[in-house]
Amino acid sequence: MAVVASPLQYGDPPHLGPFVLRARLWAGPAGLVYLGQGPDGRAVSVAVLTRGAALDPAARDRFVTAIREAASGRSGVRGWVARATRGRTALAADAPPRVLGMNGGSAPWVATPYEPSREGAERFLEPVLVRGMLIGERHGPDFAPYWVSDRVPALPGPPKPAPPLTGSRRSVTLAGVALTVLLTLMAVTAWLLLSADGETQAPRRPLPATVFVPTPPPVPGTPDPNRPTVSPSPSPSQSGTGTPSPREGDEDDGAPI
Repeated sequence: MAVVASPLQYGDPPHLGPFVLRARLWAGPAGLVYLGQGPDGRAVSVAVLTRGAALDPAARDRFVTAIREAASGRSGVRGWVARATRGRTALAADAPPRVLGMNGGSAPWVATPYEPSREGAERFLEPVLVRGMLIGERHGPDFAPYWVSDRVPALPGPPKPAPPLTGSRRSVTLAGVALTVLLTLMAVTAWLLLSADGETQAPRRPLPATVFVPTPPPVPGTPDPNRPTVSPSPSPSQSGTGTPSPREGDEDDGAPI
């Protein structure tokens, strides 16, 4: 089958697995074929189902079964698929191309060596689209699945996030033991500090009894001018005979005027 490469279009995957897609080789009702490049630099032919065919469990199973039979060394398609495709494909007669890589998930694809003069990965798309009766002779119009008009490639979902880093069971056990020992040491240190503070603190002595002594009122240093002054009486020793001696004024008082 002569194919002409065309640039990649909007919606085409940039790569499938380890293969980088460079151009589009062929597009059919069952899938699309791309020209890719492998990690070693060689040209490959990559076939992927359309989105509608990938959502059809029977069509997806036929595609994956043909790939696995070719990868295991068995040529052709067996069973009722072989009877349905007999006379319309050379898949049962010629050896299929060597499978370099595949993915049998929700968006399956297959990669084979690219040879311009020979069919490549598009060969595995032929048993996907089954027409006519599956058992016995055909009667009436051919059967066409509902997804024949779909030309959008089935793209694999985004990769799952990497699981969080977890240590081995031995590492987790050692970390737990180290944490337990550290907490024990901290508790013992705190208990020793509290015990040392209690031992070094001197016991409290009772306070002595308080004796209340009243303080006498203060004596003024200067006499009060409003208070009368009392002269002290002379003692007998000062008067001589015990009678008061006349004063000079008394003699004048007794003299005649």
